[in-house]
Amino acid sequence: MSETTNITAADVNKLRQTTGAGMMDCRAALMETNGDFEAAIDFLRKKGQKVAAKRSDRDAKEGLVIANTSADHKVGIIINLTSETDFVAKNEDFIKLGLSFSDTAMSNNCKSLEEFKACAYENMTIEDKIMETVARIGEKIDVTAFERLEAESIVSYNHAGYRVAVLVGLNKAYNEATEAAGKDVAMQIAAMNPVALDPASVPAETIDREKAIIMDLMKQDPKMEGKPEDMLSKIADGKINAYFKENTLLVQPFVKDGSKTVAEYLKSVDADLTATAFTRLNIG
Repeated sequence: MSETTNITAADVNKLRQTTGAGMMDCRAALMETNGDFEAAIDFLRKKGQKVAAKRSDRDAKEGLVIANTSADHKVGIIINLTSETDFVAKNEDFIKLGLSFSDTAMSNNCKSLEEFKACAYENMTIEDKIMETVARIGEKIDVTAFERLEAESIVSYNHAGYRVAVLVGLNKAYNEATEAAGKDVAMQIAAMNPVALDPASVPAETIDREKAIIMDLMKQDPKMEGKPEDMLSKIADGKINAYFKENTLLVQPFVKDGSKTVAEYLKSVDADLTATAFTRLNIG
């Protein structure tokens, strides 16, 4: 550990909010890893801490996330309009501003956050409107995330209060059946927060990271003492397969009918129907 590492109370609190681990454990993890946030999460997991699902890089403390689709349902966007307080996030004018921003992004076919902020809005740019609103309400707001998805058809879902927003791409043209199926799958994504579309979509570094953590935990288990490395590796592979079933969309049990996977549910709607991509943002 570097003597120059400066662990602040804010750092500890951020790790605590992300993982659910105790404050002293979070501080120890940050000290052990020289303040590296991602490494601290893994440190806690390797110590057997029950930590919350870690996808905090896509979360905001307060504000709105709003999903929208183009008229032909081939393009979808999600914007994250952040605020400092829940009071502002629930304000009717703030919600109207977020919805208006979302419509502006969609009508201008924006492809990035930078492009969106430079868009014309009323008699100014989006960036200028944000600054004007900050000056008027006395609280910092910003658009901090912009997601875009393209597919043969896109279905969007906004959870109550605009705290979770989802886009799901399907491989068939948009119609009533694909809209209904897409909405079901989008609600599944909102509830279950999968890490990838299917096992093949999970990045190799994620697989390696999960396996390393599983191996480390098994080596700490007295019941596993003396077990050869190759046996531990096979057990870890089995646990990774279980991880895929729990955390990748198409092989998850469908929440409305646990006897089917999401992939099987989609095929029951149309034999060739499948999800091709998704994106999800949430507040908190």
